[in-house]
Amino acid sequence: MPVYTPSAATAPAPAPAVVPDPAPLVEGPVEPYQEPVTNDDPPLAQEARRAVQILNPSGDITMPRPAHPRVIGVANQKGGVGKTTSVVNIAVALALHGNRVLVIDLDPQGNASTGLDVPHHAGIPDVYDCLIDNTPIDDVVQQVQGIPNLWCVPATIDLAGAEIELVSVVARESRLARALQNHKAEYDYVFIDCPPSLGLLTVNAMVAAQEVMIPIQCEYYALEGVQQLTSNIALVKAHLNPRLDVTTVLLTMYDRRTRLADAVEQDVRAHFGDKALQAVIPRNVRVSEAPSYGQSVMTYDPGSRGATSYFEAALEIAHRGAAMGATA
Repeated sequence: MPVYTPSAATAPAPAPAVVPDPAPLVEGPVEPYQEPVTNDDPPLAQEARRAVQILNPSGDITMPRPAHPRVIGVANQKGGVGKTTSVVNIAVALALHGNRVLVIDLDPQGNASTGLDVPHHAGIPDVYDCLIDNTPIDDVVQQVQGIPNLWCVPATIDLAGAEIELVSVVARESRLARALQNHKAEYDYVFIDCPPSLGLLTVNAMVAAQEVMIPIQCEYYALEGVQQLTSNIALVKAHLNPRLDVTTVLLTMYDRRTRLADAVEQDVRAHFGDKALQAVIPRNVRVSEAPSYGQSVMTYDPGSRGATSYFEAALEIAHRGAAMGATA
């Protein structure tokens, strides 16, 4: 939250802020953070309260768990729209609040592995071995340090050649789906971080997933490729995976100072309807800084606007998942 700081020439030096003890956590489903209309607490205290809610150190606050595991492919063939950032931060938020989460890094750049501080240098068993050599996921999955309910299947540079090697492989589109079906562990959420393309790796993610989440940057170029993406999803649904559907659209890098961002948001909501999350991710420097420390913004700066926004998005996804189970 922006903090107003008076200039030194016109204002006396502020007294040291006193951070009151955070309110006791209440067991049960967590409610979204809402800034009170009138709040006399200093900004630092408000930020501390948000941080406690997001980090959930006691573990008493939980987000609703889905009735059945949700396998979600996060895809957009345009690069730089926030796919990996969204996967990492939403996965951490859900895991911090009682959900068991697996992240599969299917991007040869390995950015999701970096953001979760999971080793993914050459020679580390990774998702490439699962796709090409039928290595069980049990042999390559790694526990994310510091997040008890979060696991990751890393990607190494070997994955860069998988597109070519899969061409001659039998049932090449369903290699990841088969690996997931044979995996012994149970999760509430499986997020598959797709590369910025519509090649065989992305097709493998679509065949393995039940749902697709599309992060859309609030800029004009980001809209151009969405129609092609949805057309490809429709093809996969028609020929390879009839249960696949776009269920979640997340607006990222929103800059409230521009009319363009508002126009893109309106277009996306008009096209996708209630599939678009109400939570919108703003441009925030803390979100960009966190990966350089091998962290998500949820743990790097839990009181920041970026962390609060991703927390809201994760909470909305969790409530939608619980509702889906209730109506199934």
